[in-house]
Amino acid sequence: MLKISGGTVYDPANNIDGEVRDLWIEDGRIVAAPTDALAPPSRIIDATGLVVMPGGIDMHCHIAGPKVNVARKMRPEEKRKARKIHRTATTHSGTLGSAPSTFATGYTYAGLGYTTAFDAAIPPLAARHVHEEFDDTPCLDKGFYVLMGNNHYVMKAIHDKEPERLKHFIAWLLTAAKGYAPKLVNPGGVEVWKHHASGNVSGLDSNVDYFNVTPREIISGVAKAANELGLPHPVHIHCNNLGMPGNWTTTLGTMEALEGHRGHLTHIQFHSYGGGEGDENTFNSKVAPLVEYLESHPNITIDVGQVMFGSTTSMTGDGPLGYFLANLFGTKWFNGDTEMESGCGIAPITYRNKSLVHSLQWGIGLDWYLMMKDPWRVVMSTDHPNGASFMAYPQIVRLLMDSAYRQEMLKLCHPAVRERCHFPHMDREYTLSEIAIITRAGPARILGLKNKGHLGVGADADITIYTPNDNKQTMFEMPRIVIKRGEIVIEDTELRSTPTGSTLHVSPAYDVAREADIADWFEKFYSIRFRNYPVTDDYLHEPETVACNPK
Repeated sequence: MLKISGGTVYDPANNIDGEVRDLWIEDGRIVAAPTDALAPPSRIIDATGLVVMPGGIDMHCHIAGPKVNVARKMRPEEKRKARKIHRTATTHSGTLGSAPSTFATGYTYAGLGYTTAFDAAIPPLAARHVHEEFDDTPCLDKGFYVLMGNNHYVMKAIHDKEPERLKHFIAWLLTAAKGYAPKLVNPGGVEVWKHHASGNVSGLDSNVDYFNVTPREIISGVAKAANELGLPHPVHIHCNNLGMPGNWTTTLGTMEALEGHRGHLTHIQFHSYGGGEGDENTFNSKVAPLVEYLESHPNITIDVGQVMFGSTTSMTGDGPLGYFLANLFGTKWFNGDTEMESGCGIAPITYRNKSLVHSLQWGIGLDWYLMMKDPWRVVMSTDHPNGASFMAYPQIVRLLMDSAYRQEMLKLCHPAVRERCHFPHMDREYTLSEIAIITRAGPARILGLKNKGHLGVGADADITIYTPNDNKQTMFEMPRIVIKRGEIVIEDTELRSTPTGSTLHVSPAYDVAREADIADWFEKFYSIRFRNYPVTDDYLHEPETVACNPK
């Protein structure tokens, strides 16, 4: 048994806001204080004067899968400059940069106090390899969302108006991939891109060739099915028209297309732009009307996708967006299509603080954090590495907690940000409790992870202990101690152990008799046999099935 003694605890899920408390850990869980005085703990960690929070949860990042592996290969110039991790008795060697290697990803997340991460966009055909990568990504519990927004079977079921067929296929597909939630990326648009050079859908009611469905129908159909399956996390949506001036209306329409069903809109910063296409002089923040809608519709949650200045790599399941960015930045580009399922685009990008557009992207992210009154429905993210590396999280914390620092950073940006964003005129500063919500308690609640994001009895013993510092970036860059399921991973800022972590997935119930129709479709159209497609339970390291609650 391990005891954390006298720490200042921030556990918003249990309404604990800076209270001095003791925590007891046994068998990887937080337990009640023992009543037997003759059973002392095997170790006591003196946390007097230190800040104690649950382990961080990154609910939207790109850390595994085909796109990440391609990005690792296509950026040798970055790898040559990036900091290296050398092999020791505890660590494997690895490289950092915008697309770190597997081992380096796990070590670095742990070094920031994070203990759980979800990859945001995996084609189910690649699921088996992703699980292998997860086995090589230590110190984290992991899961992924399964790409469905351009899946041929999904679109055909929607066109044929067979919602039960759609629902059972989604349940089967999540089970087969050992995934966590359905993911829509530019629904319908990637499929149009695969058929037409420079093709895409223009809006929610555009027709998707050959399938004769619209993005709106895909969103509504999958959201309803996910709701009826009772998935712990609802449909996870990357809206159409990402990055385009004036796209806020598409985002608002996507919220409306949910028709009251639960939905999570990801990297919302990239979808909150006013202005006319191609006219940067009208580019501006449209966070205000979106916040107004969001606050009156509790079925919707968001993560931000904060842009930070510097070089990174865009990697997205949105193939046409990858092509657009490569042309915009004049960089090399990779496109990948996955049969019957999805596509992706990858391109190096650099965000510059003197650029009007890039400065506004940075500022629009801050608008979202500071204008949302309810921190439980907004999650910290950079869409790693698309807006920035997850290693920027401590700096984002400082921007939110220190309005004076925010104003100093604003002076380095394009001056038009002051007139076209809202945050320059706001002095709101996040509290430590609010930071704990948007990085821990909130994501756990949105993901339906009842044993994570809090420090109550029965919770996973994922705990981060920080040394207080007036400079909150310094504080959150270097936690004193990080504990993963009761095992000390970081101590005195040094890596002490590298547990593999669990694979979090769902297994919703479905009618097994429907597999015959799915198998017939596979044998007609896929290059892989139906029986070889699903990932079996024994393929996963420490699998953990998260329960569904079907309606």
